Amino acid sequence: MTTTVRATWVQPEDLVGHELRQAAEDGRDARDIERRWYEAGGSPAPERAGASEHPASPQLRAVAEHLLDELALLESPLADDEPTDLDAIRAACPHWPHPRTDRPVVGRDRLHAAWLGRAAGCLLGKPVEKLPLEGIRALARATGNWPLSTWFTARGVPPALTATYPWNRRSAATSLAENIDGMPEDDDLNHPLLTVLLLQRYGRSFSTADLARLWLDELPAGRTFTAERVAYRNLLDGVEPPHTARHRNPFREWIGAQIRADVHGWTHPGDPAAAAEQAHRDAVLTHTGNGVYGAMFTAAALAEAAGGEADVHGCLAAGLRVVPPRSRFARAVRDGIAAARRERHFDTVVDRMHETYGRYHWVHVLPNAALLAAALTHADGDFTGSICRVVSGGWDTDSNGATAGSLAGLLAGRPDALPDRWTTPLKNRLATSVPGFDSVGFDTLADLTHRLTHEEALRP
Repeated sequence: MTTTVRATWVQPEDLVGHELRQAAEDGRDARDIERRWYEAGGSPAPERAGASEHPASPQLRAVAEHLLDELALLESPLADDEPTDLDAIRAACPHWPHPRTDRPVVGRDRLHAAWLGRAAGCLLGKPVEKLPLEGIRALARATGNWPLSTWFTARGVPPALTATYPWNRRSAATSLAENIDGMPEDDDLNHPLLTVLLLQRYGRSFSTADLARLWLDELPAGRTFTAERVAYRNLLDGVEPPHTARHRNPFREWIGAQIRADVHGWTHPGDPAAAAEQAHRDAVLTHTGNGVYGAMFTAAALAEAAGGEADVHGCLAAGLRVVPPRSRFARAVRDGIAAARRERHFDTVVDRMHETYGRYHWVHVLPNAALLAAALTHADGDFTGSICRVVSGGWDTDSNGATAGSLAGLLAGRPDALPDRWTTPLKNRLATSVPGFDSVGFDTLADLTHRLTHEEALRP
């Protein structure tokens, strides 16, 4: 008996539906291509799965490859408002931040709190990743944890409810309150570790090609997902950056680049422009347009927070200054902020965000950007409020929790300012497949990042 091993997110027949969806979102007229795809027996983009269970016929795969290349030739009417080139992004931003010549050095305790915050927010979101909003609310309410204020638990949840809304099967064993024993591995923590390695090896002047080399050397292919896995495949096929982000990559505007941005922001305290430019060089390996803006926005907001002089609202404003204001990303962030300011109850804010952005895939950067901005605004800098609000809003719960926790942790300023219920279960231990970091402590990571920040500040 033979078995077939199919890697998710890279098979041509699994990508066409996602690219057709992307075309509809960015205004390309792909109706003729869509018709031919369905006539050939193709399937639409799956909402929750990465690939079909059975291999496609050689004929369907050939059709898929041809149609993906046709789709790549269609011009988007939004391209002028959503450039990927850094010079064009700068030109589109009338309030691009001025470079800092007197950049402060971020304190070690502030970085420690950022690492802990990122881990805690990620871990809070892990068991409900991929669940619909109504499932998250039902599971939390079943244990009296609504509005969300602490870890999810399976204790006391009726079996019929978990049958309807099963926990994320790969995460529940390590992320429910009764199971937490240190921070388990997650790509939302693996990528910041890789950024530490990137800066250690290549410094601030790293290129996108340097990041690609690092990935091939240190990142297992099985630990990549969506746009990152497509770009990895493209590298192995001989495609050079930044074409790795465009070639048969329908996930190029999803959230992946944003989860890689934290260290770029942490190591540029008070200098959002430099942080955004560095995040751009990282992001274009895998993403374009709004996917790149997610990384730049996050890096700039975190740089502002690392400077120690801004509140959460100033940080969000700093992030918006590095994003083209006519882009859908900027509009999503503004929508989230405005909704949070209007509504007293955050559930109402979330419902509005889902009404407006629910048409996007749950990993797309736009709905998650709107929700992140809304949660941070509504929580007004409070750590627990920030991570609980953003996770309670659904979509990419662990990634959003990680980014919210990172920013709120920086603003808190020191580890003991974070409630013990979030930090004690982490046991100062992070599991990872990134070489040299397995079981590393968050205090050690703070030391490494602080050293990088200081060394980078001294370099010309």
